[in-house]
This record gives sequence, structure tokens and C-alpha cells, in this order.
Amino acid sequence: MKRLIWLLAGALLLLPMLTPGWPVPRAAAAGTSPMLHTAAAATSATVAPEVIAQMAKARFATAKYVNDLDAAKADGYTIITPMIPNMGYHFLNPKIEGVDVTKPPILVYVRNGGAWQLVAIEWVFPKKPAVAPLKGARYGSFGAACHYVDGSFVMASAEARCAKTNAKTGAAFSFWHPPLVTLHFWIWYPNPNGVFGEFNPLLTPFNNS
Repeated sequence: MKRLIWLLAGALLLLPMLTPGWPVPRAAAAGTSPMLHTAAAATSATVAPEVIAQMAKARFATAKYVNDLDAAKADGYTIITPMIPNMGYHFLNPKIEGVDVTKPPILVYVRNGGAWQLVAIEWVFPKKPAVAPLKGARYGSFGAACHYVDGSFVMASAEARCAKTNAKTGAAFSFWHPPLVTLHFWIWYPNPNGVFGEFNPLLTPFNNS
């Protein structure tokens, strides 16, 4: 039974990760499907079997959001960043806490024209966890910042330094946070830097969208 679970989980990861008609990764070998080639890389020996199983659970839980940003917004996710190059737009649900792959607090999207696609989920911590919440987890960072309701942000060392409105966009202040440790989990778009990579070079086509 356990072997069957691993096989099903691995098969799920090989399902297409891209929306039809969107730019596809350029890292695939000639004559192969870019989606399957790069997705298979995510299931290499460097990814623990339990992480593959967690990825499968996360994809089942977030499938409803993949091409439906409105569904995510209806469930409480709001924009907190613009498009961060090779990373994406971040949407936060402030009511979700802790690490549960079926209930991620942050959804990361890219945009192609008027269409959106979920690429990763994310967690943030005030400091690096003493015990990795996912085996083999690797972390990034995000400096202290003031966030505004339109998704713009301004780096600031203290909330007292946050203006009530963003001087460039005119958007109202939303919240401030201290420096954070970040954990990305690339479950809906292949990443040659691994499932825990902070940045994804394959997202370059979306950086100006």
C-alpha cells in the first residue's frame, strides 16, 4: 500500500504544471515535453519521499486556485507584493497560521495578460525554524517592510517609518513586518533550483507582466 501511495504521488507530480498557451520552460531536453522533463527533475533523489507525498497533498488542496485567483480572493487571500522578479505576486491569508501544506498562508502567482497561474505556496517565519517543517527545506529572506493595499511595499526598519499612503502609488497602508525567513514550495511550476528554491529562473518570461 505504501508503495502505491508513493507511485501515485510521483505520478501526480508529472501532471502538466503549466496553463495551455503560456510560455513554457526552456530547460527541457530536445524532443521531450518541457513540462514532464522539468517536473520529473523535481522528483529526483534529492527530494525525500515524504516531501513528494506532501507536494501531492498540497496540489490536491490548492488545485481550485491554480487558474482561479478570484477563488483565492474569496477565501481570504489578498495581494501583498507586486511581481517580484523570478518569484511572483504574493497573496496572503492572514487567518492561516502554522505549516500545513493543505492550508498555505501565502499563494504565489504569475500573470500572463489577464490570466493568472499559481506557481508556489509559501510560509514565513520570524527566524529559521529549529526543526525543518519539510525535510530538506531551504530558506530565503525578506527584509522589514511596509505593505500597502495595492500590493506595493516599501522597505522600512520600523512600523513608525511607514507612511499612511504609498508616495508612489497612493495606496493606503496595510501592515508592517520585521525581517522574515521565507520558505517557498514550488508545487505548480517546475523550478531548476529545486522545490524549495527561493527564486525560479524559468519565470523570467513573466517578470514584466
